[in-house]
Amino acid sequence: MNKELLILTLDAGGTNFTFSAIKNGEPIGEAVSLPAEVDDLEKCINLIIKGFTSLKKYLPAVPDAISFAFPGPADYKNGVIGDLPNLPAFSGGIPLGPILQDEFQIPVFINNDGDLFAYGEAKAGLLSYVNKRLEEAGNPKRFKNLIGITLGTGFGVGISINGKILEGDNGVAAEGWLLRNKQYNYAGIEETLSIKSIKRMYAEQIHIDPAKSPEPKEIFDIAKGDQNGVREAAVETYLRYGEALGDAIAHILTIIDGLVVIGGGVSGAFPIFSRSMMDELNGYFTRLDGSQHKRLIQTVYNLEEDFRSKEFYTSGVKEVLIPSTGKKVEYYESKNTAVGLSRLGTNEAIALGAYYFAKSKLESVS
Repeated sequence: MNKELLILTLDAGGTNFTFSAIKNGEPIGEAVSLPAEVDDLEKCINLIIKGFTSLKKYLPAVPDAISFAFPGPADYKNGVIGDLPNLPAFSGGIPLGPILQDEFQIPVFINNDGDLFAYGEAKAGLLSYVNKRLEEAGNPKRFKNLIGITLGTGFGVGISINGKILEGDNGVAAEGWLLRNKQYNYAGIEETLSIKSIKRMYAEQIHIDPAKSPEPKEIFDIAKGDQNGVREAAVETYLRYGEALGDAIAHILTIIDGLVVIGGGVSGAFPIFSRSMMDELNGYFTRLDGSQHKRLIQTVYNLEEDFRSKEFYTSGVKEVLIPSTGKKVEYYESKNTAVGLSRLGTNEAIALGAYYFAKSKLESVS
């Protein structure tokens, strides 16, 4: 399929639903934002139809498909949405995809935001950015796999392998929020990696009601010394956050060998939590005999640190001689990967992920 595709997308938030159009990988026209209807199913569906319909005045042609992120649980392949805590209107299994397909008479694709974030960054964000920098540095190394992490209300994960989303046989691959929490090994990772938990960790240290705790952005500002508060507690909050995050990412990297991109609202605190995150990623396990070994085969670099990123782009490959021939072959003596922030912005990455996801599905049947 060589035509320039026109895809309609939706960012379905708990407060607003934002609709946009993307042609050939580029946004066109103006986005349309409407207040979310979360309690009434009929009103919510009519709102979605209204949003997509209102884009028509900006469109140069009939759209090829609708593609967007929607919260789970869901049977994304068949477009059926399950019971959603933040959207109570969807209860008992609602065939949102088929409803929209009947309304607009074009294919409709739905996926979760973590998957689409990773896919957008793989197609047009951090993955291509890193490979371009490697090429400019004369390094033959190229990356094909990407782990996308979104930090906000909770801990979102998506994975792209060799240019495709890892969906899984049940459509529930990369459910990273179910990883065990290093700090509370009886609990899941979101007991630390969530907005609610950031507020709780700060409040516990200064002995206040978590309901009265500042928001994560304010706690970050306190940690920087830009806002009044208990700076030591704010820094410690994000160091605990980074430790749990690093442990979770390390577990994923033992299975999926690729780059890691981080987005979401809490990613703004990266300058602080990345310290303990990187310590965890490049840390060690202790054997029962007391000896130690690296917990990961890969050395993990921080792409937001200039010195370390320069080393990443220029290291990892050398040549070794084939005996008696005089010929040389490339040898990747060290195994390297890296963690970096979104190069697109979280919302744009999700929208582009939705575009490229629809493109891949349409091309597979053309």
